[in-house]
Amino acid sequence: MADAAPEGRRSRRRKRSRRYNPDGTMTLIEHIYEFRRRLGWALLAVVAGGVFGFIWFQTRLGPVESLGQLMNGPYCGISPDRLLPGTIAPDGTCRLLQTTPFEGIMIQLKVGVAAGAVLTSPLWLYQLWAFIAPGLYSKERRYALTFVGFASVLFAAGAVLAYLLVPHAFAVLMSFGGDFFTTALTADKYISFVLSLLVIFGVSFELPLLVVMLNFVGVVKYAQLKKWRRGIVFALFVFAAFATPGSDPFSMLGLAGALTVLFEIAIQIARLHDRRKARRDRAAEWAGLPDDQAAPFDYTPSTIDDEPAEKAGQARTDDVT
Repeated sequence: MADAAPEGRRSRRRKRSRRYNPDGTMTLIEHIYEFRRRLGWALLAVVAGGVFGFIWFQTRLGPVESLGQLMNGPYCGISPDRLLPGTIAPDGTCRLLQTTPFEGIMIQLKVGVAAGAVLTSPLWLYQLWAFIAPGLYSKERRYALTFVGFASVLFAAGAVLAYLLVPHAFAVLMSFGGDFFTTALTADKYISFVLSLLVIFGVSFELPLLVVMLNFVGVVKYAQLKKWRRGIVFALFVFAAFATPGSDPFSMLGLAGALTVLFEIAIQIARLHDRRKARRDRAAEWAGLPDDQAAPFDYTPSTIDDEPAEKAGQARTDDVT
């Protein structure tokens, strides 16, 4: 029995190996076991990141501020005369309102898990790729691995852009009402607003990468993207208007502008990829021709459009008359 267990693990490992199982074929039960294993590793990575984020919430990491101070940064940017008296500590730091006994630890846990999921995104995205990879061709697996790397970078870039726009969003939203209101944000509502904005920006930055991946696998062509460019830009502004949780113009225009630039980059990447692919296909087509066969040129003669010349002659006749 002792030798049976290692042998079973060895056989399962061989089925996941490209050397012993180049097609990646599995039964339904094996797919379920593989999904359970990948999901377990992904959850373990998120939990480990959540523990790190939970500790980081109140701990300064060298030159990096604590996670709590980073989250409070946009709130502390509000003018002190608009904040509720007592929310500014004697040392100058600002504090959020805690309305329930467990609100503090729940906020710390929520922010820690969110930060840990972002920091460990390459790990759990790799587990997702590893589960899908056996059903892909070698070229598609290479694209998927590239997708994992760029997806992590783009998500972090979107979250950073959202964090930079949050103070401007608060400045606009708090300006309504003049001197009739005092700002007293509860921790739960404030953190939920900031986290939702970070997640929306991070996920939205993945859309141009999705377009590039669809072009690389042959689903979308550059000619189609060029034809749809105006409609895509309009749809991006509409999406930004509905996606941003605040009603301020800064977050909407920031998201729409960034997505427009990223989509234009994605379109240009698709143009270069289609041009390179067409050149490779043409070279491959010519390379397989025998010596006694003509090259596949288009020998159809072009037609001469006489209509412009006839119009020019008619115009000269009218001038003479």
